[in-house]
Amino acid sequence: MKALDKDWLTSHLIDFEYKKYILLAYLKDIRQQFDRVALYPYLSDMVFHYKNLLAIKENKEVLFQSFPETVSKADFETLSLHYKKIVESDEIIDELEAIIEYAAPQFKTMLSEGKDIFEYIEENIEILPVGITPLHFQEGYFFLQQQGKKDTQVYEYQVSIFESANEKYRGIHTSFVESITRGIGRTFESLKLELIRKYKKLPNPATYLINSQVVCPVNATLLPVSKRMLMKYLATVH
Repeated sequence: MKALDKDWLTSHLIDFEYKKYILLAYLKDIRQQFDRVALYPYLSDMVFHYKNLLAIKENKEVLFQSFPETVSKADFETLSLHYKKIVESDEIIDELEAIIEYAAPQFKTMLSEGKDIFEYIEENIEILPVGITPLHFQEGYFFLQQQGKKDTQVYEYQVSIFESANEKYRGIHTSFVESITRGIGRTFESLKLELIRKYKKLPNPATYLINSQVVCPVNATLLPVSKRMLMKYLATVH
């Protein structure tokens, strides 16, 4: 899928019909991704563009920030004059406002659909501890399992905490470990013991089963949704 340029609104020809064509082609691709229940990076990309549109709508000075940022010294003066010409041109500003008025609700509608898919996946995911959970749960493993699938993806996770002056933020980093085919009698508890024997770095890891009733793309949907849910789970349970 072809991504929408960060400066799509102000780059190239500033014309309503042209920008409408660019936007609708982009949203058509997004729709195709959503139809196969693929959310990322498409959902976060749309959030960026939608917020940018709203910011420009509220404050035209933000137009300066929406133009390409990489400018050579030789081009700086020329480009500054170009910016000034655009911002001071009523005709161009009117055209941009028309594009924004058309584009914003288009993004909002598609974002709402993406949010509905995200929430549906969330509602059909269950997180369960595997074995006894140690006091130190900031790092460990999780098994990613989809209903009806024999293969289980194993990930290592590590929770990081970032502090600012007033707030504390949590982040989670994951790395793929291996894919395991489960057979009869091969329980998640036994898989945990196999991991401990095979990978010595975590002798007593916190381990969780993330089970999805919905079959969907792992990297584009299940993994990012599961990471967010695991973060919330660890924050509320421990």
